[in-house]
Amino acid sequence: MFSSMIALALTIAAISAGLMAGVYFAFSGFIMRSFDQLGAAPAADAMNSINEVILRSWFMPLFFGSTLLYAALAIWAIFDADLPGRWLVFATGLTYVIGMFVCTAAFNVPLNNRLKDAGRDDNAKAETWTHYFKYWTRWNHLRTICSLAALILSIHYLVSHT
Repeated sequence: MFSSMIALALTIAAISAGLMAGVYFAFSGFIMRSFDQLGAAPAADAMNSINEVILRSWFMPLFFGSTLLYAALAIWAIFDADLPGRWLVFATGLTYVIGMFVCTAAFNVPLNNRLKDAGRDDNAKAETWTHYFKYWTRWNHLRTICSLAALILSIHYLVSHT
C-alpha cells in the first residue's frame, strides 16, 4: 500500500520536475539570450513583465506543489526505515528542494526584485540588466540541472524499486 503511494507520489513529482526543468531550460537555452539581444531596457521590461505575469499563472501551483511533494518524500524517506532505496528518495527530494526551490528563493527572486526596482529609468535598467542577465542565468542553469536531476533520479527509483 505505502509503496504504491510512494510510486504515485514520485511519478507526479517526476512529471512536475520535468515540467519545471523544461521551463528553466527554455530560459537558459534561448529566452534570456533573446531578451539580451533586444537591448538592456527592452530586455528588462520583458523580464519584468514575465515576472509579473508568472505570479498569476499555473507556474506557481506547479512550483510550490512540486516543492512540497519532494519535501514530503524526503521527510518520508528519513522516517520510513522499511522503504527500499530510502536514501535515493531522500537525495532526490533534497536535490529538488535545495537546487530548485532554495536557489530560486535565495538568488533568482532577489535578482527579480532588483530588476523591478530599477524602475522606468532606462539607464538604471541597463545597469541592472547587465548584472541581472549574467547572474540570474547562472542560477537558472542550476535550477535546470537540479530539476532534471530530480526527474532522472525519480525515474531511476521507479524503474529499480517498483
